[in-house]
Amino acid sequence: MIDLATRWRRVTVRGPSMSTTLSDGDVVLVRFGRTARPGDVVLVRWSARPEQLSVKRARRPEGGGWWVEGDNPFGSTDSRTLGPAEVVAVVTHRMWPRPRRL
Repeated sequence: MIDLATRWRRVTVRGPSMSTTLSDGDVVLVRFGRTARPGDVVLVRWSARPEQLSVKRARRPEGGGWWVEGDNPFGSTDSRTLGPAEVVAVVTHRMWPRPRRL
């Protein structure tokens, strides 16, 4: 039997890096174990900041990880600064406010 609790999690978005797609305080549903594709919104970990998880947009595989960027280029720390990131989950839905599929 698959343990759904370990495959799906709610995550709260912090900061302006994903505006206008997501805003500070939005709650999203992420799925672990799903393969990322270019254009997906993803939950990532940085080798330079292993304790930090970030929500970003996957652009392309690069250097054993993914090149990711925030949708707000003026308010995002992303691969342009930190290099490729490890994708740990794919964001599938915004749960709050205004639930919708991403």
